[in-house]
Amino acid sequence: MRITGISTHVVGTPWRNLTYVLVHTDEGLTGVGETRMLGRTDALVGYLREAEANHIAGSDPFAVEDLVRRMKYGDYGRAGEIVMSGIAVVEMACWDIKGKALGVPVWQLLGGKVTDRVKAYANGWYTTERTPEAYHKAAQEVVARGYRALKIDPFGTGHFELDHEQTRYAVSLIEAVRDAIGPEAELMLEMHGRFSPATAVRLARELAPFRPAWLEEPVPPENLKALEKVAAKVDMPIATGERIHDRIEFRELFESQAADIIQPDVGHIGGILETRKLAATAETHYTLVAPHNVGGSVLTAASLQLGACTPNFKILEHFNDFADAEIKKVVRGAPHVVDGHFEVSHAPGLGVELDVDAAAEFPQQKARFDLWAEGWEKRSPK
Repeated sequence: MRITGISTHVVGTPWRNLTYVLVHTDEGLTGVGETRMLGRTDALVGYLREAEANHIAGSDPFAVEDLVRRMKYGDYGRAGEIVMSGIAVVEMACWDIKGKALGVPVWQLLGGKVTDRVKAYANGWYTTERTPEAYHKAAQEVVARGYRALKIDPFGTGHFELDHEQTRYAVSLIEAVRDAIGPEAELMLEMHGRFSPATAVRLARELAPFRPAWLEEPVPPENLKALEKVAAKVDMPIATGERIHDRIEFRELFESQAADIIQPDVGHIGGILETRKLAATAETHYTLVAPHNVGGSVLTAASLQLGACTPNFKILEHFNDFADAEIKKVVRGAPHVVDGHFEVSHAPGLGVELDVDAAAEFPQQKARFDLWAEGWEKRSPK
């Protein structure tokens, strides 16, 4: 079997563009992959066009390791977010093809399942008025849908510092959410990597009474010493890693012991097997894995293949029940949450199919996510 070519399909919404890639073969089998780029969708599509000619066309889709190696190192320049994301979508699609050809789900090819269900946490549920009352109601609706975990960034446009007034308001939002979801549900606290260590520590202590399940990206991701400083001074798990695009670059993070939970994005770090290798390394450091997942249903399905076969997999992020929920119709067999969990699919490959006609109903948009823009957090209700 050989790859004859690829086709790309960009599905757009006001705040995210999702790039789907179909990998075609000479035996009629087609696989699908997906990623979400921030402001670099056209660059990704351009890279894939070159990679198709240089590496992908004519390759054996079963030889995943070889194709990933060539795409990563065969152009000499150091692979970054765009290249690793391009590798990821093609790699996912090759696993999809391999699973379909053999009649088994991808997790079966990666060692077999260790669980029948993968816990989910909700994100994107807060597209409402940014008040304690509105957040209380929205959080209640999340729990009513069966979720037992959800995430929120309550900090507005803070940059390194957050003044007293904004701090008290953030605390009021978290207090309202905790009251709505009860004492047992997990509440993940997102900082989006924009505070100084001192500010992150102060905010963590202010919010400690509401028992966050983790503190996510408290400081910018480039400085591990800053993260170590926070980890040494707060009494809650630290989560980070969505903006690390090569599993090798996690080495220093593991050595620092500053993170309790890593959050690789399967769509940015080279795909399913690269993430599985990273998870195995994380296990040797007694670290949990909770993938960053702001994509659509194909990326969710790929992340679930990982969750099914990974002993130290904690939980999977899920936007698609709340933000732009209508995009689920572009994927047949889209995973869905029941009782706060995804059931592990037994369908061959990834267990999903892209509906190209439905995807065409969502043309690419000028989607942006600027954390430094005043009022970014006040998204209009959908």
